[in-house]
Amino acid sequence: MAERRPALISAYRGLARALTPLFHLLFRLRSRSGKEIVARKAERFGRAVSNRPQGRLVWVHAASVGETMSVLPLVEALTASGNKVLLTTVTVTAAELAEARLPKGALHQFMPYDAPGPINRFLNHWSPDLAMVVESEIWPCLFDALHRRGTPFVLLNGRLSDKSYRSWARVRNFAGYLFACPDAVLAQSAADAERFRRLGCRRVETPGNLKFDAAEPVADPIEKQGLLKQIDNRPVWLAALTHPGEDEIALDAFQRLRLEFPSLLLLLVPRHPSRAEAVCTLLSERGLKVSRRSRAQHIDQSTDVYLGDTLGEMGLYYGLAPVTFLGGSFNDAGGHNPVEAALAGSALVTGPKVANARAVYKDFWIDDAASRVETPQELVDKVAGLLRRSDTAKAQAERARALVEAGRGALSKTLDLLQPFLRPRKETAPGAGP
Repeated sequence: MAERRPALISAYRGLARALTPLFHLLFRLRSRSGKEIVARKAERFGRAVSNRPQGRLVWVHAASVGETMSVLPLVEALTASGNKVLLTTVTVTAAELAEARLPKGALHQFMPYDAPGPINRFLNHWSPDLAMVVESEIWPCLFDALHRRGTPFVLLNGRLSDKSYRSWARVRNFAGYLFACPDAVLAQSAADAERFRRLGCRRVETPGNLKFDAAEPVADPIEKQGLLKQIDNRPVWLAALTHPGEDEIALDAFQRLRLEFPSLLLLLVPRHPSRAEAVCTLLSERGLKVSRRSRAQHIDQSTDVYLGDTLGEMGLYYGLAPVTFLGGSFNDAGGHNPVEAALAGSALVTGPKVANARAVYKDFWIDDAASRVETPQELVDKVAGLLRRSDTAKAQAERARALVEAGRGALSKTLDLLQPFLRPRKETAPGAGP
C-alpha cells in the first residue's frame, strides 16, 4: 500500500489542480512584461517540445541565473562522463544563459507549474534517472511526485535560511513529509545542514557551496581593451545586477559622488536586461547621457552612464571597474552571489539584504573581503573611500579572491557524493498515481 499523504499535502495538490486553469492567465500576464516566452508556453504546462535523449538522463532544476551559473560546471562534468542532462529554469534570463552556455549533451526546458497535471506530464515524458533541485526550490507537488515514483532525488547545493526554517517548522507534519522526500540533501554549509536535519531530511551531507567553484568570469580581451581606451583615465564604479528601486539608489549615489569625482563614469548593469528601456527613461529624466552596450555605442567624455544591457558579460563589466556595488541587496531580492566579482578583482560593496548568499557574505565580511552598508548614504561614503584609496580597494579585492580560492572543492565532493545515484537503476513504470 502506498504511503499515505498528510492532509495538508493532499489539500495543496487539490488546490493546485483546481487552480491550474488560472495558470494560463498568469502566463499571459507575465509574458506581457517579458517574464515568459509565448512560443514556449507548452513547457510551463509539462508538455515537452523535444524528445527525451537516449541513455541515462540527469535532470537539474535551477530557478534563475544565480543558480544556473552555480551548476553549469556540474552540468559540464556530468555530460563529460557520458550522461545526458536536462536543465530546467523558471526565469527567461536563466533560459537565455542556459541556451548560450550549455555543453553538448545538455538541453534546456522551462520548469512546469507545480500542479499534479503539469508535473506528471513532465515526468512521464522525461523519466529522469536522477532528479536534482538546486538550493531552496521546494515545491510540494514535485517533491511528492518524485517520491511516489521512486526517482532518485537530491536537493543540490541546499540552502535554507533561518527564517524559512521557522516557517516550515510551524507546519511540522507537512514539512516532515516533504523534507523526507529527497534521498539526499547536499547542503551549502553546516548551518543549512542542521536546519534540513531538524525538518526531517533523511540523509544530509555538506560538500560545500558550488558557487565557490564558479568558473573565472569571461571577458573578451579585445573588447575590454577597447572599452578601457574609450574610458581613458576616468574613475569608474559599477552598479551591478540592480533591481527596480536600486537604479535610483545608484543614480543618487553617482550624482553625489560626482561632486568629488567630476569625471566619474557609472557602469550600470540591470539584473534583467529587458528593463533597459525603463532604465534609459530614468536616466533621461535626470538629464544623464547614456551609452548602451547592446547598441555598440561608444563611451566618450560626455557619457555619464554606460548601460550594460547584455547577458553573459559580467566578467567584462567587473573587469572595467575597481569598485562594484552588487544589487539585489537594498530590496527583497535577497542579494546576488559575490564570487564572480571577487574572481574578477573588483572591490565589493553590498547592501544589508543578502539572505540568498548569507553564508558566503558572512565569510567575506569576517575577512574584510567585502563592505556592507546599511543605507544609501553609507553606499556613497564607502564607494568614495574606495575610489580615493585604490590600494585599499585592491587589497580588499585580493582578500576576496583568496577567500574564494580557499573555498573551492565543492564540485569534486558533490560529484563523489552523486556517484551512487548515477549508477543504472531498474526501469519503473512512468505513471505516478493520482
